[in-house]
Amino acid sequence: MQIVQQILFIAVSAFAILLFAKNIGIIRRNIFLGKEEDLSDNPSKRWKNMLLLAFGQKKMFRNPLVAVLHFIVYAGFVIINLEVLEIVLDGILGTHRLFLPYIGGLYSFLINSFELLALGVLVACVVFLIRRNVIKIKRFISKDLDGWPKSDANYILITEIVLMTLFLTMNSADRALQLQGAAHYHETGNFVISGILAPMMDGLSSSTLIGIERGAWWLHIIGIFAFLNYLPYSKHLHILLAFPNAYYARLENIGKMDNMGNVQNEVKYMMQPELAPPAGGDAAPMKFGAKDVFDLSWKSLLDSYSCTECGRCSAACPATQTGKLLSPRKIMMDTRDRLEEVGKNIRSNGEFKDDGKNLFSHITVEELRACTTCNACVQECPVSISPLDIILELRRSLIMEDSNAPQEWNVMFSNIENNFAPWKFSPDDRDKWVEEMK
Repeated sequence: MQIVQQILFIAVSAFAILLFAKNIGIIRRNIFLGKEEDLSDNPSKRWKNMLLLAFGQKKMFRNPLVAVLHFIVYAGFVIINLEVLEIVLDGILGTHRLFLPYIGGLYSFLINSFELLALGVLVACVVFLIRRNVIKIKRFISKDLDGWPKSDANYILITEIVLMTLFLTMNSADRALQLQGAAHYHETGNFVISGILAPMMDGLSSSTLIGIERGAWWLHIIGIFAFLNYLPYSKHLHILLAFPNAYYARLENIGKMDNMGNVQNEVKYMMQPELAPPAGGDAAPMKFGAKDVFDLSWKSLLDSYSCTECGRCSAACPATQTGKLLSPRKIMMDTRDRLEEVGKNIRSNGEFKDDGKNLFSHITVEELRACTTCNACVQECPVSISPLDIILELRRSLIMEDSNAPQEWNVMFSNIENNFAPWKFSPDDRDKWVEEMK
């Protein structure tokens, strides 16, 4: 019987890990459909960013209470899952509490820490469910989240609650079996939470307790594998991608916009025609801005997969808060949706076949024009996402590829071209206000 359980466990584990690796491979390929961008400079600063923003969750602590709750959930996810290593080895080797004989008293300390974290995760997830579904905090009831995104967040919180409950149930039944002197259930000493719950199981027989302990053990590890393979389909992929996204964050000041080399060259060639490349040839026509995901940087595509959908960007956006159509969170969600469409297209056809769609099939001109480029969304994002980079590239395409700009903008462009200033005054008249002051 034991060997059958081991074989079954190895089969389940191998299937879960291979499926996860396959899905992560698809996401990686989708991200690298974007344009190349070198973000390998200043590694020491990048490591510091990752430690502060991803591990330390620095930006979250602007709201200390929520930050502490979120940190408990995050720490619980990372630290409690160290216990999964023992579960996996026990499942493969057919042992029970493999590490106990080797680390002695430290084992009880670790399990006690895990149990306290598990209780903290339970409480935090309940609070988060109440914030989303009872209190209905404004940024969680936005129409951006209608349908699947809202359900996705609830599913994850409920899954965390179930996993932590199974962990505590497993330990409680294990401790009750120890107290009954059951074979193979080695004495560990009392655990802080399960030590309280175990006496409540005194009236149960050893066979019933073994059934509870083994059932909770199997459900716990299968739940973790299921959670792992749910991540690639969920906003909670940020649990993994927050780390590379923080590391590869752009290090320039967030108010700095990238100059367009193609435009600079055109101006230079007008001033110095002798520098212009010869006409004709096989050079591809220049493209300005982005129409589809292929035209965005791979970092912007990584941003779209790293988005937590927390809504802090939209809560800080002056356009969103004054009733404009723009929501930076929706920009990231729409980019990810389009990227997923493109990825499925490539998987189905072996290469990308024109589907008659692009990013403008998801993001409207009105949304893009509402952006004030204030960088509030970039400043607020806890995992270094920049919706503004995508907005700017799409706006550049609208104006420079499609000549699609409001009439007021066209007047300004014309004035800059003719008068070297946004106003309709001749350069010769620019200093007249000084004379009037006299």
